[in-house]
Amino acid sequence: MLALTRKTGYALSAMTYLAERPPGQVTSARQIAGVSAAPMSLLMNVMKELAAAGYVESIRGAHGGYRLARSPRDINLADLVTAIEGPLRLAECVSDKAVEGECTRREMAHCPIADPLHRVQRKLRDFLRKVTLSEITGTSIGSVE
Repeated sequence: MLALTRKTGYALSAMTYLAERPPGQVTSARQIAGVSAAPMSLLMNVMKELAAAGYVESIRGAHGGYRLARSPRDINLADLVTAIEGPLRLAECVSDKAVEGECTRREMAHCPIADPLHRVQRKLRDFLRKVTLSEITGTSIGSVE
């Protein structure tokens, strides 16, 4: 079964929560952890990764926290999941660099499932690129000023 990790689930929950806040509002990590049910230490790691990828801004100080660094309309699921998980792959042998129909394992000259897996992989990636954070939240608030 294809499933996202808990880490990605926490990232999506955090991003959704931030997208639903008024533009520019800073939200504490504790608030985000509370609504996402994420352990604070894991959430802090997730937020660091989201900040490093340019999705959130970290604000220091007594009233610090996080806010979106981009408009929810400009954040798609494919890029967001890739920032947390790494490249999207249905199977270990399927990557964007592999030639369709060609197996990346040296034992097989031609894999009978490589071509269908590459097609599904491409369709999944293309679909996730079309789904934006604003579409997930169903709201237009939370856009960056």
